[in-house]
Amino acid sequence: MNTHRKAGATGNPLTALRAATGDVSDRVRDWWADASRWQRWGIYALVLLLAIVAPHPIIASFMSPYTDWTSLLFNPIGTYVLLAIGLNIVVGHAGLLDLGFVAFYGIGAYTLAYLGTTVGWAFWPTVIMGVFLAAMSGVILGAPTLRLRGDYLAIVTLGFGEIVRITAVNTAALGGARGITPIPHPPNLFGVEFLLDPLPYYYLILAVIVLAVIFSLRLQRSRVGRAWTAIREDEDAAELMGVPTFRFKLLAFAIGAMVGGLAGTVFASKVIFLAPTNFPFILSATILAAVLLGGAGNLPGVIIGAFLIAWLPERFRGFADYRILVFGAALVLMMALRPQGLLPSRQRSAEIKEGTGGMGSLGAEVPRPDSDPDAAAVEVAR
Repeated sequence: MNTHRKAGATGNPLTALRAATGDVSDRVRDWWADASRWQRWGIYALVLLLAIVAPHPIIASFMSPYTDWTSLLFNPIGTYVLLAIGLNIVVGHAGLLDLGFVAFYGIGAYTLAYLGTTVGWAFWPTVIMGVFLAAMSGVILGAPTLRLRGDYLAIVTLGFGEIVRITAVNTAALGGARGITPIPHPPNLFGVEFLLDPLPYYYLILAVIVLAVIFSLRLQRSRVGRAWTAIREDEDAAELMGVPTFRFKLLAFAIGAMVGGLAGTVFASKVIFLAPTNFPFILSATILAAVLLGGAGNLPGVIIGAFLIAWLPERFRGFADYRILVFGAALVLMMALRPQGLLPSRQRSAEIKEGTGGMGSLGAEVPRPDSDPDAAAVEVAR
């Protein structure tokens, strides 16, 4: 019977295509997982070099024939990548579903805009304050809600995102629905003027992304990262093994919010006008889609997913009204062929296959009887 079922599955064209796609993706992922330290640093250096020369006109002529490529590199590509790195800490590492991540993005942006225009603070102190307030907002949101799991947590975070947006609409000090303008630009840095030219802003957000990547990788390989892994796989087992789950979940929310607030401050420094319409719920859903598309928990995959989500709609702009249809069809096809993402980590793929927690379940379902949910918690307890 098993042989017959396997043969029938192999005869399915979608299954065969999915297997072929997964085989290529898994080989790339496995090579990266087994690569030496020097190989990884070599790839990082090559990617950074490509990012530095990305604004060149030759590259722009192919990548973005319909819009200004440098502006596109800053927003949405650079902004989406930075937001995805922050959301990946919450969703990918800790396994917590956050549908209101745009709130922290908005808090960072409005902090810079308000303190710069009304209070008259300098640029860098406002950036620090925006990051701090976003992190505190993550703690304020997480403290009463992180006892919830799965869909219940998602609904609460979604509501928080809408509360922040509606508060901005109804607060006169923040400009209400009219927004805030003019927002001060960053001061000259190394002789470079930050005015309306998007190129300096692109290199600014690129530098911030590099710092966020290094910070995220260091966290992932630390005791904190192992604790998040244990919570993601099975929170109850992690609690029984001595992991302070609430404290580490709160830390994940605060750090993710901090990165989101940082993205907001960089975004606000470029735009002249800031309004509540810049922070809709669909942006949270888009960043979550980028994390899932790339492979939650795997930083290179998340960056690739965010790049594709931001770039593809602009690349297909020549299709006019059909470009969103083409973009949506590409996402549906990708989810059908590779539901775990383009480059998921081997650990996350095993979790999804076993159904023992993490993304796909978001820690909400009961583990299978033949699974071993204590494995990651034992690693933390050592």
